[in-house]
Amino acid sequence: MTTYAEAPAPAVLADAPIAAVHEAGKPAVVHTPAGHTLDEAVAWLTAHREEIRAELHRSGAVLLRGLPVTDAATFAAARDALVVQRAGYKEKATPRTDFGEGVFSSTDLPAVQPIRLHNENSYTLDFPGVLLFGCVTAPEEGGATTVGDMREALRQLPPELVARFEEAGWLLVRNYSELAGLPWYKTFATEDRAVAEAYCAENTVGFEWLDDDSMVTRQRRSAIITHPVTGERCWFNHFAFWNSRTLDPDVREVLVDTYGEDGLPFNTYVGDGSRLTDEEVDAINAVYDRVTVRESWQVGDLMLVDNLLCAHGREAFKGDRKILVAMGEPVALADCAPTAQPSTTAYSGK
Repeated sequence: MTTYAEAPAPAVLADAPIAAVHEAGKPAVVHTPAGHTLDEAVAWLTAHREEIRAELHRSGAVLLRGLPVTDAATFAAARDALVVQRAGYKEKATPRTDFGEGVFSSTDLPAVQPIRLHNENSYTLDFPGVLLFGCVTAPEEGGATTVGDMREALRQLPPELVARFEEAGWLLVRNYSELAGLPWYKTFATEDRAVAEAYCAENTVGFEWLDDDSMVTRQRRSAIITHPVTGERCWFNHFAFWNSRTLDPDVREVLVDTYGEDGLPFNTYVGDGSRLTDEEVDAINAVYDRVTVRESWQVGDLMLVDNLLCAHGREAFKGDRKILVAMGEPVALADCAPTAQPSTTAYSGK
């Protein structure tokens, strides 16, 4: 594949400054120079990568508008100008289409299903530091990739809840099945049990095989981390996103009736294994709602998201929608001053 990051461009275009527009309820928006070719656009992105990164660290997410990004190949070229190191997608949780060269569909979940804010791969021991989204087909209605500042979320959360999570972390329990969620062999990208077991052992994931060739895993992770560049503390987890309380009530009723409370595809707990009350989960989701910002997609838009500073989600939509994603700049949990250490078991207070 051709890499465009070093492509030349007229000096007047490459030197065009960036100017981020900040409007209430929207992510920071940077309008790129008009009327440029792909080579010129990539050269401009390359020349201003550090300025864009500085804005990213200030705002958590930056939408770049007016780029000639029309397919997976042009998106990948822009990605190579903005992202120094690619990151993988581990412990898969949702269906995606793989377009090659580290480019995926953002999600293949149904259009009617909104996706709540979450930090990508917050349950792994290393995760993407940045995400890059790109719009190839804009939906007729809805479909924004929502983002929310997790520094602000941490400030707004009830202090007593923050204290519990700070000490104990959060606990994720996953049940892998052919019928709900993803089967284990898709999540771990192998049909060999031994390979899956080795991954779990190396990545502090507790596992148990069930009689029907299904699998249950448990992993405790820190709910609060510190950004290794900015030094800011962030709320960083999938707790509310995968908590059974957050499910649509009708969907939850069907899943619980079918699999039982302990057999749900995903469920989360405080790191000591305790459950929050419905009111406490609602309080966390209310904070997410307050910090959420959105901007409707236009064809050619790119949005760079700092995965530690900012969570992301998706609105339901109508019409065709094609949003691509690439992940980059991997970060190790160990480099983020986790307040709770990774474990395969619940926190005992010792």
